[in-house]
Amino acid sequence: MSKPSVPSGMRDFSPEQVIRRNYILNIIEDVFQKYGFMPLQTPSMENIETLTGKYGDEGDQLIYKVLNSRLHEAKDDKKIAMRADFEKAIQSNFNSRNLVEKAMRYDLTVPFARYVVMHRNDITFPFKRYQMQPVWRADRPQKGRFREFWQCDADVVGSDSLLNEVDLICIYAEVFEKLKLDITIKMNNRKILYGLSEYIGETEKQIELTVAIDKLDKIGVDGVLKELTEKGFNTTALKKVKHLLEDKITLENLKVVLKDSEKGRHGIDEMESILTSLKMVKPNINIVFDVTLARGLNYYTGAILEVAANEVQIGSIGGGGRYDDLTGIFGLPGVSGVGVSFGLDRIYEVIEELKRFPQTTNYFTEVLICCMEASSLNFAMQMASKFRDQNIKTEVYPTAAKLKKQLDYANDKKISYAIIIGEEEMKTQLFTLKNLVTGEQSKVSVEAAIEGVKRKS
Repeated sequence: MSKPSVPSGMRDFSPEQVIRRNYILNIIEDVFQKYGFMPLQTPSMENIETLTGKYGDEGDQLIYKVLNSRLHEAKDDKKIAMRADFEKAIQSNFNSRNLVEKAMRYDLTVPFARYVVMHRNDITFPFKRYQMQPVWRADRPQKGRFREFWQCDADVVGSDSLLNEVDLICIYAEVFEKLKLDITIKMNNRKILYGLSEYIGETEKQIELTVAIDKLDKIGVDGVLKELTEKGFNTTALKKVKHLLEDKITLENLKVVLKDSEKGRHGIDEMESILTSLKMVKPNINIVFDVTLARGLNYYTGAILEVAANEVQIGSIGGGGRYDDLTGIFGLPGVSGVGVSFGLDRIYEVIEELKRFPQTTNYFTEVLICCMEASSLNFAMQMASKFRDQNIKTEVYPTAAKLKKQLDYANDKKISYAIIIGEEEMKTQLFTLKNLVTGEQSKVSVEAAIEGVKRKS
């Protein structure tokens, strides 16, 4: 018999981990709702054509494709023919619709755009939604990178106002302040990146430039230049790119560099407008302009954002941006949108490494009722109901086992109190209330036990 396991890049979560993850999710959700966002959920699987072509060539390679379920139902002669199709499809990245019609959700933004188009007659625009669900990517697992992970998104569609960007940046600042994390928000604008492609004379290769610059932190300036050389960028363009990446480029510098680029100047104006508004509503926010920030997703068209944790070396823990026509690919052109995403799993790792999760004892069972005789088990169940009626998390140990075994169970589960019911307690109706943290114990009535636990919780 083989040893049980889970697929690489996917994980089980223990009760304590789930509680800690919910702590993060609850904070994010509370802030989303405070800013007027409404919840939404979409299916784990989408039609393959919904996802492909939206994330760039590299992103498309990471989409988890789902083999048509009806394949296993085919008769033997059909299986033989389909097996041949299967072999060919493997070589062509599963593009055959005979084999693959669906794929696992790669992110939450594209399914959201699909939802908006399908429900456009039922939606009040601007439409503000938040969504917290898992996504899947066929990536190489490593620290902070998994094949199944959660995203927590907030998006606004149907409005091109830059005040939406301001609100979303404020959401970032507020969430991470509540999580007690020191972060830096990096911002750039895709219009500026397009202006740079005009500046270096390679507008037809703007996507290649963006993809390469987005890898700067991983491969360095030389790596970026090498990739651009392989993509056919000329010597003059490469020199200009090197100068831009090695020098500290500010918005003021860019006004000179991009003076002949209308689109680039528009991007600078948008940046300055957002930063001016932020100074008025959140003057202490830690946000910086970073000309090398590119964000690899092809659908971004305006402001782009990324959040970095300042105290832990890990990839970005949040990101997002403006997309002017994502719904257009589904038949509804001209609906601008902007959104941000929180990476739950990386945020969890940062908080865990910094040991900043709050004490979670109160999330667990607070009281364990221990019975020394089986005859008192039903009474213990009645007692537990009274505790639960007062919103005290309570368990009854299900058998009349040795007291040490029951108390060991309570300690393993981080339960704070034990109520011990023996023959004497049943006669006197005074029960032993033991504080499992301090070791103190006393004889009390059921009502006094309830008040004592409530008072010290």
